[in-house]
Amino acid sequence: MNLMEKFPILYTTRAINEDGLQGRAYVPDGLAVPVASPLKDVPGTNPEQLLGLALSTCLNATLAAIEGEHNQPHQSRVVTTVSMSRDRFGYQFFVDAQVTIPEVDPATASHWLALAEQRCPVAKLLGGSTSVKIHL
Repeated sequence: MNLMEKFPILYTTRAINEDGLQGRAYVPDGLAVPVASPLKDVPGTNPEQLLGLALSTCLNATLAAIEGEHNQPHQSRVVTTVSMSRDRFGYQFFVDAQVTIPEVDPATASHWLALAEQRCPVAKLLGGSTSVKIHL
């Protein structure tokens, strides 16, 4: 049994790119963005930006839920930096997510971040990579 059979699907979306880095990517009946290579001086969004937005948004939404569970106002902030480098096979991303939870003590912030990393689907997806760092 695969995981999709074990757990009921709550939401599904499709993201489509037919143009590579010269055109647009879109979600049917939703978001459409122009895409461009980050190495060229043309306007457009690139995979690095989309990955950074996905991690920052998912992780911070998870932290907001955890803050709410502890009767705290939402105060966390996630700033994700995605860098691209060459490796021997082509390119590689390095992801650094800096989390700030200003109104709680360091031990509480660390505990909440550990919970968020266990719950956030994007953090779980990226969590096994040595090129991803999530920290306070």
